[in-house]
Amino acid sequence: MSAADGRRVLITGAASGLGAALADAFEARGDRVLRTDRTGLDARSLALAARPAVLRLDITSDDDWAAALAHVDETWGGLDVLVNNAGVAGGGRLDVATHDEWQWIFDINLFGMVRGLRTFVPMLKQQGSGAIVNVASLAGLVHPAGMASYNAVKAAVVALTETAGHELAAHGVTAHAVCPGFFRTNLMDSLQGADSALGEVMSRLVTDSPITAESVAAAVLAGLDAGDELIVPDEPARGAVALKQTDRASYDAVMRAQARSLDKLAGEAADAGGEQ
Repeated sequence: MSAADGRRVLITGAASGLGAALADAFEARGDRVLRTDRTGLDARSLALAARPAVLRLDITSDDDWAAALAHVDETWGGLDVLVNNAGVAGGGRLDVATHDEWQWIFDINLFGMVRGLRTFVPMLKQQGSGAIVNVASLAGLVHPAGMASYNAVKAAVVALTETAGHELAAHGVTAHAVCPGFFRTNLMDSLQGADSALGEVMSRLVTDSPITAESVAAAVLAGLDAGDELIVPDEPARGAVALKQTDRASYDAVMRAQARSLDKLAGEAADAGGEQ
């Protein structure tokens, strides 16, 4: 793929954060981008005048996905890149997170993506080309304590993406999993969960991160150009993966120390009269 291709790109969750940064990056290369999101696109489209194409898309809605397919087919006659970016933050310790919280995060972060694949894979197979970019997380590769549901759902996204790559290779379609570490974004606005200790830790990690959505987006496009099936955009994330692969004892020690810190934080909150 090259900037001269003028690719047709659909991005979910494109009203803000990484989705907006990806849309800007693709457009800067001359690609045509359909920005989709559940909310927030009206203000975004006004801010950018009439330049971008926008469409409301709730990724948990089969009807919205069908409308997106019809829009793409009518407007472009095909699609070159499907970017499944929309998602939410969640988690919690195993004895604190509720079943409803597990269901909520899987419905959005996994099954929303599955709906997108089921909708657009037939088009990609028929045209014999295309790329699927699924935004997972470092949590899909490295699994901190207190984040079981988020770790599990992002690991499922990595597995789904690898499976898609194997399944669709014969049809000229590639699949790419993106696994960034914590970076500055508004993802934490979506955080839900009974485990307030985890929310405090995650919010701090996002706020204090030196990594921006724009730098992650640039790394995603570079990885897509290079044909990388697994894109780990930032150096801290690559370091964490390398530690797990090369020094499991040290990796486990770090993760277990983090678990103890989380328990301590929760205990302090309980002593102060807060929730778990």
